[in-house]
Amino acid sequence: MKNENSINLSNSLKLQQRADRQHSRYKLTASERIEILVDPGSFIEIDSLVVHRCNEFGLSDQHYKGDGVIVGYGKVNNRLIAICSQDFTIFGGSFGEMHARKVHKIQDMALKAKIPIVFMNDSGGARIQEGVDSLGGYGEAFMRNVKSSGVIPQISVIMGPCAGGAVYSPGLTDFIFMVSGTSYMYVTGPDVVKNVTHEIVNHEKLGGSKVHSTKSGVCDAVFDDDIECLLQIRRLINFLPMSNSSPVPVLPSKDSPDRISPSLDKIVPDDSIKPYNMMNIIQKLVDEDGDFFEIKKDFAQNIITGFSRIDGSAIGIVANQPLHMAGCIDINASIKAARFIRFCDAFNIPILTLVDVPGFLPGTNQEHNGIIIDGAKLIFAYAEATVPKVTLIVRKAYGGAYIVMGSKHLGGDIVLSWENAEIAVMGADAAVSILYKNQLSAKDKSTKISDYKQKFATSKIAASRGFIDDVILHPRNTRRAICNAFEILKNKKDTNQFWKKHDNLPL
Repeated sequence: MKNENSINLSNSLKLQQRADRQHSRYKLTASERIEILVDPGSFIEIDSLVVHRCNEFGLSDQHYKGDGVIVGYGKVNNRLIAICSQDFTIFGGSFGEMHARKVHKIQDMALKAKIPIVFMNDSGGARIQEGVDSLGGYGEAFMRNVKSSGVIPQISVIMGPCAGGAVYSPGLTDFIFMVSGTSYMYVTGPDVVKNVTHEIVNHEKLGGSKVHSTKSGVCDAVFDDDIECLLQIRRLINFLPMSNSSPVPVLPSKDSPDRISPSLDKIVPDDSIKPYNMMNIIQKLVDEDGDFFEIKKDFAQNIITGFSRIDGSAIGIVANQPLHMAGCIDINASIKAARFIRFCDAFNIPILTLVDVPGFLPGTNQEHNGIIIDGAKLIFAYAEATVPKVTLIVRKAYGGAYIVMGSKHLGGDIVLSWENAEIAVMGADAAVSILYKNQLSAKDKSTKISDYKQKFATSKIAASRGFIDDVILHPRNTRRAICNAFEILKNKKDTNQFWKKHDNLPL
């Protein structure tokens, strides 16, 4: 029998070699990641002495304390969070029985304490040596993810491999962040794909950060390295309440609610189809000393989602982006915005919607792939949200897209509009072409278009029906109007009138 001291020494040397290998791959160790994420000296580890119970396949001599995962509590800007950080240097961070029990314990404690939880994933997947115990461990983690959903914020950070069943725990959390070049996610790996579908693909092209941030929409943001990623997670946590029963974070702001921004008067082109950057408007409206944390920046770029602050208080922002696809709503934009709205509503974060939308994207691709159901998700999200909802129509809002984007009809509490905004079934040019069946001369058509705009498409007409609460004559004064709106709605209470077990969201 081997001497216990010699075994421990051998294991220590192996761990150091593995840590060096981790660094050579531009990855931090599990403990180093925690040090960067939390305030200095604030982390308290639990279950540090846990070891596995499997003695098969040579594991009897490999009892590493912690069993491949570090769990505990720490503070981010003096606010408590729970942490689960997988250690790739121990069994490749694989998910075994005791490893799973540690994860379950911190999930349970976070839910009871009502504090956010951050999962740092860096794992080779299920621990094959422990068989069904590993699979059961995943299932119970998933169950806890579901129970915690809408109660505490759950953040997943993919900092290495995440494959097979392991991907579904992040998939059940509120946000997923990845590291460029060192992290990937997929249900089945390149070898399985090759054997089953005969496709030849590598890890990066199958499930790398670029794929999931631009194509699948699985990933909410990508960062260059572990350090930047963890610092950005700290930044995100500053916007989030501790739980669904905690207040929205408020930071002192030196920016006056009455600040005037003269550049807003000329920021939108007169031509209704000329593009401009909606981000420029967002930056003028939110606190100057605040921040804007964009969610899914590289996915469905025709719509913007993210967190910022108005008068120091955290808010969620949803905005059409005319720079991409003219700001049309398509399948991906619908899903992106709907999920973000539902998160904000679950955690009592007020929503500001900025509208400049020509309609839903037409075409067989959209229709055949389910724009009806996916567009309905966005309608559902706005309609069921009970948080304060303030909407500003910037330039145009046509057709069904007008209704969908936080309108009064879907429960918008305060709906504002700039004076020159157009609100109609469709653009004046298209409407005249249909109404007069293209039988007008160019001069007559121009006259009819002008008449249509005046009679049917101005914001004042919508305001006369009560669909717009106020028309802002000078865009420079918009921040004041928005700050006032959120101030009025600060103590809003709104609940569903009818009992139901749960809704039936069009998934």
